[in-house]
Amino acid sequence: MAGNDWINSYLEAILDVGPGLDDAKSSLLLRERGRFSPTRYFVEEVVSGFDEFDLHRSWVRAQATRSPQERNTRLENMCWRIWNLARQKRQLENEEVQRMAKRRMERERGRREATADMSEDLSEGEKGDTFSDISGHGDSHRGRLPRISSADVMETWASQQKGKKLYIVLISLHGLIRGENMELGRDSDTGGQVKYVVELARALGSMPGVYRVDLLTRQVSAPDVDWSYGEPTEMLTPRDSNDFADEMGESSGAYIVRIPFGPRDKYVPKEQLWPYIPEFVDGALNHTVQMSKVLGEQIGMEQPLWPVAIHGHYADAGDSAALLSGALNVPMLFTGHSLGRDKLAQLVKQGRMSRDEINSTYKIMRRIEAEELSLDATEIVITSTKQEIEEQWRLYDGFDPILERKLRARIKRGVSCYGRFMPRMVAIPPGMEFHHIVPHDGDMDGETEANEDHTASPDPPIWAEIMRFFSNPRKPMILALARPDPKKNITTLVKAFGECRPLRELANLTLIMGNRDSIDEMSGTNAPVLLSVLKLIDKYDLYGQVAYPKHHKQSDVPEIYRLAAKTKGVFINPAFIEPFGLTLIEAAAHGLPMVATKNGGPVDIQRVLDNGLLVDPHDQQSVADALLKLVADKQLWARCRQNGLKNIHLYSWPEHCRTYLSRIASCRPRHPQWRRNDEGIGQPESPSDSWRDIKDISLNLKFSLDGEKNEGGENLESDAGSEKNAFDGKNKLESALLRWSKGVHKDMRNSGVTDSIDHSSSIGKFPVFRRRKHIYVIALDGDNVSGLFEAAQKIFEAAGKEKTEGSAGFILSTSFSMSEIESFVLSKGLNFSDFDAYICNSGSDLYYSSLNSEESPFVADSDYHSHIGYRWGGEGLRKTLLRWAGSIVDKNGEKEEQVITEDDQDQLSTDFCYSFRIQNPAKVPPVREVRKSMRIQALRCHIVYCQNGTKLNAIPVLASRSQALRFLCVRWGVDLSKMVVFVGECGDTDYEGLIGGLHKTVILKGVCGSALTSVHANRSYPLTHVVPFDSPSVVEVAEDCSNTDIHAALEKVGFL
Repeated sequence: MAGNDWINSYLEAILDVGPGLDDAKSSLLLRERGRFSPTRYFVEEVVSGFDEFDLHRSWVRAQATRSPQERNTRLENMCWRIWNLARQKRQLENEEVQRMAKRRMERERGRREATADMSEDLSEGEKGDTFSDISGHGDSHRGRLPRISSADVMETWASQQKGKKLYIVLISLHGLIRGENMELGRDSDTGGQVKYVVELARALGSMPGVYRVDLLTRQVSAPDVDWSYGEPTEMLTPRDSNDFADEMGESSGAYIVRIPFGPRDKYVPKEQLWPYIPEFVDGALNHTVQMSKVLGEQIGMEQPLWPVAIHGHYADAGDSAALLSGALNVPMLFTGHSLGRDKLAQLVKQGRMSRDEINSTYKIMRRIEAEELSLDATEIVITSTKQEIEEQWRLYDGFDPILERKLRARIKRGVSCYGRFMPRMVAIPPGMEFHHIVPHDGDMDGETEANEDHTASPDPPIWAEIMRFFSNPRKPMILALARPDPKKNITTLVKAFGECRPLRELANLTLIMGNRDSIDEMSGTNAPVLLSVLKLIDKYDLYGQVAYPKHHKQSDVPEIYRLAAKTKGVFINPAFIEPFGLTLIEAAAHGLPMVATKNGGPVDIQRVLDNGLLVDPHDQQSVADALLKLVADKQLWARCRQNGLKNIHLYSWPEHCRTYLSRIASCRPRHPQWRRNDEGIGQPESPSDSWRDIKDISLNLKFSLDGEKNEGGENLESDAGSEKNAFDGKNKLESALLRWSKGVHKDMRNSGVTDSIDHSSSIGKFPVFRRRKHIYVIALDGDNVSGLFEAAQKIFEAAGKEKTEGSAGFILSTSFSMSEIESFVLSKGLNFSDFDAYICNSGSDLYYSSLNSEESPFVADSDYHSHIGYRWGGEGLRKTLLRWAGSIVDKNGEKEEQVITEDDQDQLSTDFCYSFRIQNPAKVPPVREVRKSMRIQALRCHIVYCQNGTKLNAIPVLASRSQALRFLCVRWGVDLSKMVVFVGECGDTDYEGLIGGLHKTVILKGVCGSALTSVHANRSYPLTHVVPFDSPSVVEVAEDCSNTDIHAALEKVGFL
């Protein structure tokens, strides 16, 4: 109902005078008072202006009713419906005001607490709360977009990049993406973002210093889309292949890489892709690891060429990029394109849907959480405009412009931020290729006269397709290019044109509204808009003055711009809000002045190009006046055209990419690093692998379970004996690490790092995952260790022959600490070697079974901590968590009891996991509230409620049990598709990450606690929004199942 507030007063007037009407004149809507017809007014203004298309159908039925009394009743019912919707809107607005007020209070409190923690060494400038500029997350206007103004500067910069070999990964998941003949406007997912990411990848691939660019997207092999979207790889041909051709290599350049995930035979909208994100991440991880190795070999490096950055586009790709960059330990960039909190605010303001309906339709809360996670993980957020930073990103828990400015000042001074971090916000407008564009300098008549003695080139077919609509095609053309979406505000444009007679006399209107075969086949939001446009054309009798072709190709778009410029026309973007406005730049490059919305990116574009006028999109008269002014004033038109052509180079792709690469260069380089370089990442099984395993004291000796020794056992012992001297020499190092591995206890924190370095080479003795055909991951959650091992025994029995032969390995993945597991195993006399690895403390610690069980039965992987330690808040986070825990009390009369206390039982907290005991799970806030509280204070962590809600673990933001499995893939070459993960019917709050992915999942029904179910009930979105329960890789086993049932489930998912 945005822009229709006047409906309220109109309806209230009707209600006010209602009781005074005579019975004979019971319907005010049918009364004629002079020349005013309330009926006509209601239909033309209220129904057509109200964005509720069901009302129009009701009006049609009312008009078709012959009985005046029934017609009156229908019309009055419609009136009441609108009044009720208006009342609901006011109620929703009041709730939103209260919610925003609460949010402001929470943010101010968080800012005060963060400032207090850092106050001991704050400068006077940092203590102020005034937000006068955005120098902390962007640049001032004058220096905001450092630009290349000459070819000499570009050549100088290019020469400085010659020695670099960069590998960049871009991710854009939804829509249909291909390099040529993009089907822009085919649906709401295939729009400007698709074009932007393809052109960005193409442009980056042509830049000096960039060796390869991969644009990762979804592989779509559906019958209703073109076969090209099912091709695994597509090379993007450079626009100018002569540039930097000497740097091309065998696998260099830009590519679209399509990763299969989700439904294999269906093209689904982006809202339905959320459950399959983990599957994409696993596939992308496999591709990136293999490509990094290939590129490293091609350019002669001893190590893989890891990506210098992973850039996610939109919330779904941001979520994916966060997980992928965390698995690889490389920097992440993020571009939101359109933000969930902003969309939620707009939908709530419209008042047509409740928050629950919005969440159900758009999966908006899952989208917002993905954007928050992206803020947690990303180094840089790239926006198109300052407006996106100032008005949209500041709505998020993870970004506070005021606190960000203070943190940035501390970083520049070299002062500690106590574990706090804010991503850097940078405005880099999208680029465009201009070398092929030749602006039209003549007009319709002038060109005809000039070409009378020469053979004229044929007009593009799209020109004839458009001009056939016009009775006078030589009039200036007002061009709008947007899909028929309500937020694009096309109906206001048609009304402005239809009601302004001088404008109709001077100009034609062309509406390029995507492609369609039949209106009935269009989406539920697009079809009503197009129908409204057609009815307005009929209402204002605009036949011969408005063009609305059904089809156009992407290659036709430049020709459409040329036609508009040839007629001395104007380009208009009347959207309610435009995040950037790439079409405005395209139009300016073709010599078209613009009229654009004053909300969003066009403000910055107009500031740079100075080639048009900005209008209020809700003000129909303002739109008409601006168009008329540009069309009628030829001098103004010429000046705007000239300004656009003169300044358009500021939006070129080389300019964009130079700024982009400069920002990447400012990130601290990170990539997978192992203390022992010769181990590197895992390789496929080969004779050399087996020989290295034998020389590493023979893993078979350690993992020969239940008579696993084979005929070569004697040879293995002989080889081990021949290495005795080396082994004895390394025993000291192993002993040092074994002592360090016990450092899960807090009293050993200070010495843990040194010890881990001393012993890091011993990790090379544990590449056991290379030798396993299958890996069973036991990730069942509960509040005691004994139940975990009882379930594990059933799974051991189900594995049967694979376990006894040693072809199957086992991993225990749990929220318990290693000391808790060790105590239980020792008390029960169990064997540590039953498991190849232990993922403990909710994924913050990783251990392997030790070869030397006399010293310690397990060895910690210290490389894992360096891998997940990015953004870990350390002691600053712990202090904040203690303060937060102290604020959670259970009031029982006058007595207050602490609900959450730091877990000091055997000192279970570790360097990378802060544990808290929960006395009353019913009294703790939802996990989303804890994350929100930490984010507001610029602390990044992963909060996990575990052990039936009796424990809280705070771990690094990109650490989790599922991420630990991906680390094994990168570190040891573990094939994720050869894993099966066993989970319960419910679990800890990180449960959802364990179900999706390339691995198989077996859900054991009945294995969870009721407390865990209540913990998940407090989620901001249901599990079905993120867990692919319908996937063929997920199977359920009935409650109280036997090992035979588990074996049958494994066969069902194709694991055995």
